[in-house]
Amino acid sequence: MAQESSHSSSTTDVHRVVVIVDENSNPFELGCATEVFGLRRPEIGRDLYDFRLCSPEPRTLMRDGFFTLTGVGELDAADTADTLIVPNRPDIEVPRRAAVLDAVRRAHARGARLIGFCSGAFTLAEAGVLDGRRATAHWQWADSFRRRFPSVRLEADVLFVDDGDILTSAGSAAALDLGLHVVRRDHGAEVANSVSRRLVFAAHRDGGQRQFVERPMPDLADESLAPVLAWAQRRLDEPLTVSGLAARAAVSPATLHRRFQAQLGTTPLAWLTGERLAFACRLIERGESRFEVVARRSGLGTAANLRTLMRRETGITPSAYRRRFGPEVH
Repeated sequence: MAQESSHSSSTTDVHRVVVIVDENSNPFELGCATEVFGLRRPEIGRDLYDFRLCSPEPRTLMRDGFFTLTGVGELDAADTADTLIVPNRPDIEVPRRAAVLDAVRRAHARGARLIGFCSGAFTLAEAGVLDGRRATAHWQWADSFRRRFPSVRLEADVLFVDDGDILTSAGSAAALDLGLHVVRRDHGAEVANSVSRRLVFAAHRDGGQRQFVERPMPDLADESLAPVLAWAQRRLDEPLTVSGLAARAAVSPATLHRRFQAQLGTTPLAWLTGERLAFACRLIERGESRFEVVARRSGLGTAANLRTLMRRETGITPSAYRRRFGPEVH
């Protein structure tokens, strides 16, 4: 029996995410899409997405013949997608099926959001929807991509690229980074953080661009930083400094810097700023409309500083964030 939806018919008004699965598709990215967009979220209290799979063939041989996927919808399900995730696979030099490329073009023409995980950027580029646009792909294939698609502005040193209605991610695990970013864009930082906890995907991953997905405190192999991180998170409204964090951890500032870089991939100051911005976002989502109060309670000081940092890190102003993610939109 063909798959209709991972959710019940009560989700007809929920944003529909459709994944096209094609021959030799990578199962990992398919699993990432299912985990982020396809699972029920009882801890949130509502369905976030209506999730469906489709394929141009009734039987789809997955990567390297590991298994065969059956029982999913036909390719015309792509025509119902609000967000369409395109096929990705390792054989990047093999042209995609014409039927799949046509489905991508139709989705783009009617205004659907398109997502390409890893080598999915090749599918989007073959369909012609990336011409003149920003995108990323796995670093291993950057030279091949640039050679084949010179009109695409490839950014090979980032985890993902959000170019509005077309989003692409780098190597396999970056599919989770991009998926969480999409959830945050659609539903706000607090919901994205809940999904992140469910995934137990907690590593700090700096993509080198304006990406700001709130993550829970990581489980560290070396737990020496965990107490000071928890201590600081409870005191974001206080005048915390790097030297103060180092004193709390009973190490020198230089040692604290080394541990942050080794365990979190960032600096103490950047981590502290990120935590304060994440808390500011949660305050706005929960209905605090006075930006002076948001700035003070999150430790960012002034509304002007809040505006500057939020625009730098998220690309939008606090007012725009409130319109997009404030309680009145849910």
